[in-house]
Amino acid sequence: MSRFSLVNWLLVVGVVLLAAVPLVIGSDTEFAGADGVAVERIDESDYRPWFAPLFAPSPETASGLFAMQAAIGGGVLGYVFGVARTRRRNAPPPADPPA
Repeated sequence: MSRFSLVNWLLVVGVVLLAAVPLVIGSDTEFAGADGVAVERIDESDYRPWFAPLFAPSPETASGLFAMQAAIGGGVLGYVFGVARTRRRNAPPPADPPA
């Protein structure tokens, strides 16, 4: 077995361990998100919102809007990286400094 192959297999084992160990260690705990805790704290207090939302979409629509926002952001980021790579690739080679 070559060194390259051994390193790849060790990386695969490491990734599997990183994914499996938290599931085994935390198997008896309840996973409560921060959003749930925040809602409970707000409900306990006498908080009153300053204004009402203009648009309250259904959960399915909100999920779709969030996915669309992520897709647009990924497209913009990919475009910026592509432009930067193309500019670097098409740039003239640096001139040798005078001696």
